[in-house]
Amino acid sequence: MTTLDVALLRSWIGRRETLEDRCDPRKVADLAATLDRDAAPRVGEALPPGWHWMFFNPMVRARDLGPDGHPRRGGFLPPVPLPRRMWAGGRLSFRAPIPVGAELRRYSEIAAVDPKQGRSGDMVFVLLRHRIFAGDVFAIEEEHDIVYREAPAPGAPAPAGAPAPARDAARWQRTITPDPVLLFRYSALTANGHRIHYDYPYVTQVEGYPGLVFHGPLTATLLMGLAEEALGGPLGRFAFRNRAPLFDTAAFTIAAAPAADGGLRLWATGPTGALATEAEAMPLPLPG
Repeated sequence: MTTLDVALLRSWIGRRETLEDRCDPRKVADLAATLDRDAAPRVGEALPPGWHWMFFNPMVRARDLGPDGHPRRGGFLPPVPLPRRMWAGGRLSFRAPIPVGAELRRYSEIAAVDPKQGRSGDMVFVLLRHRIFAGDVFAIEEEHDIVYREAPAPGAPAPAGAPAPARDAARWQRTITPDPVLLFRYSALTANGHRIHYDYPYVTQVEGYPGLVFHGPLTATLLMGLAEEALGGPLGRFAFRNRAPLFDTAAFTIAAAPAADGGLRLWATGPTGALATEAEAMPLPLPG
């Protein structure tokens, strides 16, 4: 059992950082190719939703990496001693488009650090708030949830996912076939050294997963793309929660259905039909 120094972890609340980047047309084209798109947005055109996660990911020195491939804890993020780290979800408000080629600036703050007890043991949720500017234009307001968990006991079965909406509830649906090359390329584009996405011996033998873990933000990006297709226009708001991991071992499904408020309900389901990600989307202009 890991001992958590809650007071120490909560002393990180209020920490801030500012990062600058550029919406590099080459990286935009590379992500378009990675997602098997026929064409990429050109300079001056709007960046698709979720693609901003390619930016603001500084490459730290090799000696500053932890054993999981992430930067060692205790810098901007609190030094949570639990071994499993995952992107739990987030909420985004799209205020203005980000033009490809624009200069970018992100203001970030640690808003909350909440230890909890789950079925698998201790967990710590960290909430980050980001404000992203394209030039002088406030483009995206985002809340980002990170969860840290204990490692599972040896031989422990994977937790059963929650049931997903019935298949016939979906009006729009896509099948996604993951593979190690896709995960590696997305990791490279997002400067994500987390070994669960590309190191098969590590992810199976150390963290106990059955295969390479599909990136949570990549699932959300695919759902946002499906949402814009279904809505026929740009997103105003998007919120998602990752309920269970997806792996490179089998195809999975993303789906969407109209919601009563004029937006969409969206979800991703694993090969057994269990819910992996659930989401909500609203179009622009926002109601009210």
